[in-house]
Amino acid sequence: MQPVASSSRTQMSWGDLAPASAAARAGRMQGALWRRAAVVTAFVAGDYLTLAIAVLAGTALLPAASRGWAESGLTLFAALVLLHGAIGLYSCWGPCPIERLRRRALAAFGLGAAVFVMASAWSSPVDAAAIGLVTLLLFVCGHYIEGLARLVLMRGGLWGAPTVLIGSVESCSRMASTLLANPKLGLRPVGIAADLPDDGARPISKVPIVCGAGEAHQLGGSAEVAIVSASDLAASESMDAMRLSRLPFAHIIVAEAAGGIPNLGLRTRNLGTALGLEVRFDLFRSGHLALKRAIDLAFAVPAAIAVAPLVAVLALAVKIADPGPAFYRQRRVGRDGRVLEVLKLRTMYRDAESRLSGYLQSNPEAQAEWSRFFKLRNDPRVLPGIGHLLRRSSLDELPQLWHILRGEMSLVGPRPFPAYHMNSFDAAFQSVRVSVPPGLTGLWQVSSRSGGDLDVQKEQDLFYIRNWSIWLDIYVILETFPAVFTARGAQ
Repeated sequence: MQPVASSSRTQMSWGDLAPASAAARAGRMQGALWRRAAVVTAFVAGDYLTLAIAVLAGTALLPAASRGWAESGLTLFAALVLLHGAIGLYSCWGPCPIERLRRRALAAFGLGAAVFVMASAWSSPVDAAAIGLVTLLLFVCGHYIEGLARLVLMRGGLWGAPTVLIGSVESCSRMASTLLANPKLGLRPVGIAADLPDDGARPISKVPIVCGAGEAHQLGGSAEVAIVSASDLAASESMDAMRLSRLPFAHIIVAEAAGGIPNLGLRTRNLGTALGLEVRFDLFRSGHLALKRAIDLAFAVPAAIAVAPLVAVLALAVKIADPGPAFYRQRRVGRDGRVLEVLKLRTMYRDAESRLSGYLQSNPEAQAEWSRFFKLRNDPRVLPGIGHLLRRSSLDELPQLWHILRGEMSLVGPRPFPAYHMNSFDAAFQSVRVSVPPGLTGLWQVSSRSGGDLDVQKEQDLFYIRNWSIWLDIYVILETFPAVFTARGAQ
């Protein structure tokens, strides 16, 4: 079978994936070892930098309480490296970013607790404040520095385990698109082993079809991971469970479209000859919304106090740009479908709606863009200067901290949409979306932001609601800062 031409320069060709000589296989193995060494080196170097920043900051802010940190730095670094290695943070693909965040937090706070116990036993001058500060910085700075290290590895072509997808053309193409759109997962699709449909059609894919599903065993040594479609495994005559056990790959993942099933934190259960998956919808469990509310207040109260002077200055700038109210309320759909009048700094002219209507009527391309995204790259309603600044930096959203204090919104959740935006979704999704508090920031905003269309918004919001956890909220909060500072997709 001839491969379908690949449109991605980073993908391997059929010649790269074809059965090779012993020398070629040895060369590929050596290349994989070098890639693993580069990944481990980058992450270990990042942890060294993280620890240096944490210790220096702790010493600078709490000098009297931080004596001895510098002397014990190498010991702490060795302990941190051993701990991170043991929990899989130095793997070349390993856990998803949210699980990595959880493990990093447990490692940082576990190390902090150990230091506190030892300091108490040895009557060390290092006190709880310094330990708490260094521990927090290890967690937060470590998350960001790991992200930078991963970005460098991606650009160098060193991140992501080469992965072969086995199953039907349709399911493998979908999986390939998902993995290519989410490189942080660390699975880099390099080939598809699938039987072409009976009509002989050759679908165009960024990942080439290199052989039939029944010939996947010939690709051993060309990839580290194989992902097999569970539904195709059950229906295929050329790939069954016995052949699955003989696939020559270091890691084999049996994948299935989860549908409405949460896929974070799943637990497997032995049910005799059957495999059981234990799922939980944590956001709707007793007490979890109360915990989410406590976290909202813990962040929102100090944040509201801190940003109050900045909001006052920005409000004055808005009034100078266009005389009139500096704030405005926009009717949005809140929890349980109730109307929520969202408070925002004004970024548009007072006659914004008439400006928009005239612009769309005279510009068909803008009308098509508005119908798909409900946003415009060149929006005639936005105030020059201050309006663009507020929208690109998302500073116009700061007054919504008031809604969080009142309990009308949460810090993280699906963004509250206007009724015309909500009505673009199907009724079933609307009912799920309004079952949770709307958020000041959300998973969509930190991943695709306004670059994602309605399908992306729906996918991201459903993922958040079905897979909610405290760690997912913390992940979104941490990712919000770089998303805001870099103005990714903001309009």
